[in-house]
Amino acid sequence: MSQAAETTDTQAPGDIGLRAAPGDDDARHERIDVHHHYTAPEWVNWAERNGIADRDNLPPWTRWDETAALDLMDRTGTRTSVLTVAMLGRFQDAATRKESTRVALEAAGDLTVRHAGRFAFFTPVFLDDAELSRWSVAHGMDRLGAVGVSARTSTGGTYLGDPKLDPIMAELDERSAVISTHPMQVNSCGGPEGVPPFVCDFLMDTTAAALSLIMNGTLDRFPRLTFVLPHGGGYLPYIAGRIEVFGRQLVPAVDPGRVRDYLHRFYYDTAAPMSPSATPTLLAAAGSSRILYGSDWPPTPTRVVTDVTTPALDADPALGERERRHINRGNALRLLPALARA
Repeated sequence: MSQAAETTDTQAPGDIGLRAAPGDDDARHERIDVHHHYTAPEWVNWAERNGIADRDNLPPWTRWDETAALDLMDRTGTRTSVLTVAMLGRFQDAATRKESTRVALEAAGDLTVRHAGRFAFFTPVFLDDAELSRWSVAHGMDRLGAVGVSARTSTGGTYLGDPKLDPIMAELDERSAVISTHPMQVNSCGGPEGVPPFVCDFLMDTTAAALSLIMNGTLDRFPRLTFVLPHGGGYLPYIAGRIEVFGRQLVPAVDPGRVRDYLHRFYYDTAAPMSPSATPTLLAAAGSSRILYGSDWPPTPTRVVTDVTTPALDADPALGERERRHINRGNALRLLPALARA
């Protein structure tokens, strides 16, 4: 079992972060944001030149801007943002897809050099392309210094725990990789018209991905992996008791003990967002040592991050200062110790 999996609330992991920020007893000026979407302007330029994307038709959140990112970070007291490298578009051949990944990764690497300590990044793995995943992991982590990897919660109906992903999971396990997850282009759960996918469907896809990991015992077979679930883990903390009760009716069946074990082995970010109604459930399911600050910017607009979600975390009545220290900084430093050396 990894060091992260063995740590409990009683070991005060947030104290690691406090030593990195002398004089700051609440870490609200040294936050580490693990949920920051990065669409490199260099990638947009490349995609447009190659007829892959038209910037005017891309979603607004792909218009990532360096100055705006740093301004947001300064306004929210964020010392470091760990970027999830985004690329959009349908690629017809493997060479173009690899070049797309190279362009995006090189841009992320250059950004971390220009702003040492302010930015880090996850290198992407692709659930539908093991060869490209291996190249991305080697190039991103070994050459450019990525601190972990990112993966979609599902691709084309394949979820993270699917046994056919075992070869890439085995390679990531050898690296003791941290895997940041996120839904994208998910199937609709059949709700009413007018509800955007990020409101409900993203949370369902995250929950389904976590269930696939639990059902297939992924962390038992690859114990050095660590998964970060976005948006507070979707619905997982809320329905954990239901999974325990009915776990033996799943295929494959799940023992209640495995559900409880995995709840305390996943990490969860705050981009749910946190609230007085949601936070107690997440704390009861996972404990404060497994929660990480996440802004979800820029899909979550700047005004919402600065005026709503981050202040709500700081004022959440379910959290004490010790818990806030864990969430804002300490837990991320324990999970991603390379950030302390940046």
